[in-house]
Amino acid sequence: MVLNELGARINSAFHALSKESVIDEKAIDALLREICGALLESDVNVRLVQQLRQNVRKRVDMDELASSANKRKVIQNAVYDELCSLVDPGVQPWVPRKGKQNVIMFVGLQGSGKTTSCTKLAAYYKRKGMKVGLVCADTFRAGAFDQLKQNASRAHIPYYGSYTEADPVQIAMEGVTQFKKDKFDLIIVDTSGRHKQEAELFAEMEQIAKAVKPDNTVFVMDGTIGQAADSQARAFKETVDIGSIIITKMDGHAKGGGAISAVAATGSPIIFIGTGEHMHDLDKFSARPFVSKMLGMGDISGLVETVQDLQLDKNEDMIKNLAKGVFTLKDMRDQLQSILKMGPLSKIMGMMPGMSPEMMQGFDAEEGTRRLRSYMCIFDSMTESELGSDGKVFDDENRLRRVARGSGVRPVDVQALLHQHRQFGQIVKKMGGPKGMLSKMNPAMMQQMAKNPGAMNPNMLKQMGGMGGMQKMIQQMGGMSGVQNMMKQMMGGGGPGGGGLGNMQEMMSQMMGGMGGMGGFGGLGGRPGGRR
Repeated sequence: MVLNELGARINSAFHALSKESVIDEKAIDALLREICGALLESDVNVRLVQQLRQNVRKRVDMDELASSANKRKVIQNAVYDELCSLVDPGVQPWVPRKGKQNVIMFVGLQGSGKTTSCTKLAAYYKRKGMKVGLVCADTFRAGAFDQLKQNASRAHIPYYGSYTEADPVQIAMEGVTQFKKDKFDLIIVDTSGRHKQEAELFAEMEQIAKAVKPDNTVFVMDGTIGQAADSQARAFKETVDIGSIIITKMDGHAKGGGAISAVAATGSPIIFIGTGEHMHDLDKFSARPFVSKMLGMGDISGLVETVQDLQLDKNEDMIKNLAKGVFTLKDMRDQLQSILKMGPLSKIMGMMPGMSPEMMQGFDAEEGTRRLRSYMCIFDSMTESELGSDGKVFDDENRLRRVARGSGVRPVDVQALLHQHRQFGQIVKKMGGPKGMLSKMNPAMMQQMAKNPGAMNPNMLKQMGGMGGMQKMIQQMGGMSGVQNMMKQMMGGGGPGGGGLGNMQEMMSQMMGGMGGMGGFGGLGGRPGGRR
């Protein structure tokens, strides 16, 4: 994501400040000069940059700073807060409710990524457990219905459209009526776009809106236009009742920061930003998590939400096995499937604290995903009895070679997977069993943690032995190696037994208090030994 370059520039300015022996006006001016220069290069409006500079200077009082124990922290907090204010419209967006029939209408100029964003949003709410339907009311662009049909089929989402009907209002009415009759929770209507803001486009939008009575109108905007987003957002808002905005193409252009800040200045709530062509490349927008992720400080709230979408509490067999200190090959396979459902590995890693833009540059998400899928092929070549075992049955070389042939890999690759499974089996054995930390929790407590890894009941913490008990739990899991070392091992570092993807388990368990990581990521396996 190009915004990572902006984050790297700002981090570099903070790093230069940390090297200063004396924090004075000169040091603060140098910091602000570098940060403001980076923002201007990202096409942020000069007036907004000047306002940020003035606000930081007001908050950083040199007289008070002289007696501050941590001057650098005070300055960093001031800059962070002002960066958040820069992209925060200060308006709460409309959110669809499950159990109620919600209608969303998409509008925007042609070529902004409107049809793709419709399917992405539908897939997002489908993961939330909603029953979602798509309606193609775009009769102006040739191939619009085919595009929506292909995207919806790939995401397994019901759709409605017509090759013969030319009236978009009629199609929208019929589609919404049909989905409401079938009791769908969310109905998304895709409308026609035009090459410019012309009266015909607005008239058609008003007619469709009058016919389907949407609960929310989403304006899809191209992020590559930068500061021009301000005038475009205002023009649409004056003509149509725009409820929220999605900014697309944020993965390949330096002007994305300018577009977000320009839209925020209009007071229009940004709900999502598009960061790629894949279905998972739609990030929920919130000012603080956005700035935090950009600066390499992670997005814990987004990570917890992603884990919650996996509905790990429904895997009762695995939870019971963990409590007993048992970790089967089937448990490992189920966890690999959960990881693949979370989306690209680069997106998951970007949510983790400490993952700076520089570290993410060496991260090959496609290679990591390929290895995970390779492991899934190995598991698919095993019998049910083999999956339900602890892996010792593969001491039989004939059995091991059979699985290798069936999955199209080398026997050494199967051995590497089994080695990773044994490592996790040892961790689970320490955590579970009659003497493990998990023995202090009943199955209901474990299910609650799997369902909501971002929160822990104080009584639950007390039963686990307080914070001391939590620290002991983390120690039992093997502590936490450096994130950079983990990344090297995961993406092609060590050979057999080199830690591999398994080290993500340790980091996740610390990030989530030693609980959500255990339920959601216990099955991450390392890469096959050596390089191919």
